[in-house]
Amino acid sequence: MKRFHKVSAAVLSALLAAQCMPAAGSIQAADAGKEILVTGFEDDGASKFTKRGDEDTSVIAKSTSEPHSGDACMSVTERSQGWNGPALVLSDLGCEPGVRYIASAWVKTQWYNECKLSLQYTDADGEQHYNNLAKAVSQGEWVKIPETKFSFSADMKDVQIYIESNDKVDLYVDDFSLTEGPSYSIQKDIPSLKDVYGDYFKIGTAVTAAELAPNATKDLILKHFNSLTLGNELKPENMLNQKACQAYLEETGDNTNPQVRLQGSAKIILDFALEHNIPVRGHTLVWHSQTPTWFFKDDFTMEGEWVDKNTMLKRMKNYIKNVFDAIEADYADIDFYAWDVCNEMFSDNDGGPRSPGVYEDYRGDSAWVKVFGDNSFIKPAFEYARQYAPKETKLYYNDYNEYMTIKQDSIIALVKELAADNLIDGIGMQSHLDVRKGPDAFPSAQAYAAGMKRYVELAKELNLDIQVTELDATLDKDYLNDKGFEIQAQYYSDIMDTIAKYKDNISAVVFWGTTDDQSWRVEGLPLLFNEDYTAKPCFDSIIDGIQYTPSTETTPRPVTTKTETTTTETTTAETTTAITNDTGKTPMLPTMLGDVDCNKKRDVSDAVLLARFLAQDKTAEITDQGIVNADVDRQDGATGDDLTLLLEVIARIKTLDD
Repeated sequence: MKRFHKVSAAVLSALLAAQCMPAAGSIQAADAGKEILVTGFEDDGASKFTKRGDEDTSVIAKSTSEPHSGDACMSVTERSQGWNGPALVLSDLGCEPGVRYIASAWVKTQWYNECKLSLQYTDADGEQHYNNLAKAVSQGEWVKIPETKFSFSADMKDVQIYIESNDKVDLYVDDFSLTEGPSYSIQKDIPSLKDVYGDYFKIGTAVTAAELAPNATKDLILKHFNSLTLGNELKPENMLNQKACQAYLEETGDNTNPQVRLQGSAKIILDFALEHNIPVRGHTLVWHSQTPTWFFKDDFTMEGEWVDKNTMLKRMKNYIKNVFDAIEADYADIDFYAWDVCNEMFSDNDGGPRSPGVYEDYRGDSAWVKVFGDNSFIKPAFEYARQYAPKETKLYYNDYNEYMTIKQDSIIALVKELAADNLIDGIGMQSHLDVRKGPDAFPSAQAYAAGMKRYVELAKELNLDIQVTELDATLDKDYLNDKGFEIQAQYYSDIMDTIAKYKDNISAVVFWGTTDDQSWRVEGLPLLFNEDYTAKPCFDSIIDGIQYTPSTETTPRPVTTKTETTTTETTTAETTTAITNDTGKTPMLPTMLGDVDCNKKRDVSDAVLLARFLAQDKTAEITDQGIVNADVDRQDGATGDDLTLLLEVIARIKTLDD
């Protein structure tokens, strides 16, 4: 269905010789690199830093002891806790909400220590939040905490960045840099994903509060997506309020009613969704990860004994009820069209329950299994969700590596059991994929298609729904280049072909993140948009060949539809894409065949513009009239054949009858 435009290499080479084309994905930046604080501490740079509150015992000073460069560094001594350390209050430095900043530093400790550059802020409810941005391990030598990008919104107060470590040893910092990052704007001359797939399914993205801070991210979401998933903010570790749980227990003696709240970071995203009427996927209620261990302990303390099954069932029921009550209280007008009830319940190894234990101890361990001994808590979770969720909210079981046969067997068996009691509405296929180098992709596009086919057959049998909930596709570290992006584009195209094939059984496709640099899998550049918000080749590959009606709310490329024609030769089948004018208005007539730029002349500039457009150069804009003029052979819209004919006309090899 979707293939790349194929334009003759010889034609492109000739045109490039005639006129240079702008590089694809070029950065549109302003004021990049503005210095906020860049210091080697030979100056008074150390005085800009402060310790983190009255309980921080750090002594921060300029030091000449073994600097990383120059004659001085900053020493941080007499620390009594690992979180003690040097902090910068961003408002004191003139930093502003919605702006992207870049920070890095060189650090050294006395022995093995993980040093972190972290962000702290206070939300609208007065609660403090702490996010690790980047880290490096020092074993007595200087190491660099790599450049990390961050932003903050106007809802975040008392924002600070600081350096900490996992031990209270003396800490040394040098060559610290905090600069203002480039300012970007989104591409407005490309189609909207939610328009392209408007007749197929919802197209969504996941976002965190910090990721949403830049205005360009908001613009990207509004242009392309009609579904939002909160990346972390609705997970148990962010919904549960330990102090409130303990206070409620002390006041009532009730050890089974965990207290929840919507943090300010969640409200930032939900307010945005409410303002712009964007439907939301809830993620997630019951999960072994990002659920605090104290939730499973007596008195809601880490030191307490593990509670019994009956107590945990009551806690689960009340937790689920309280989450939906909290949403209803403040955000009843948001369409929570889906909610993941249980997430990642099965082992990749044998398809059985996860190992019992504390998640922090090992990736696969589950405190839920520690209490119950098995997965017997899953069905009650769906019963409680069905009882308390809004009637219009569909309930899903969600998992990764969901295409692996042994795991898929367990998922299907669970879904059948839940469906028999009308407790489930659908299956969430996370779809965290790995392109790798192409031939070794995991899963292969064929394996993914086979896995989805089984779920579709199940969905038809049980009258259920499928949603692709966390789609991304990483590249191998050695393929973060044009070749890799081409491979990634073809892989994405194949995956989306499969998804589109089953559009009658799929109601939503959600990409897990907005731009590559904000992805949790950033090292593999897995998403559709670059850091500068420009579309990657994989964006083009998943929209190519789809006819759609542009929304009046967006400003798509002047060309409104693309249709596919196939030319079959003796040994190969080549797919070309015709660009046509399909606005629903009376068809335009050509003013001059070949006059692509509509300047009433037919010359090499017209051929260059058409070649750039056919090659998916995002900066090449052609009006509707220009598209009509570009159909030189008057067949199938503007194609590579028209470009070849136009060049022959310009070279006076052939003539046209206008």
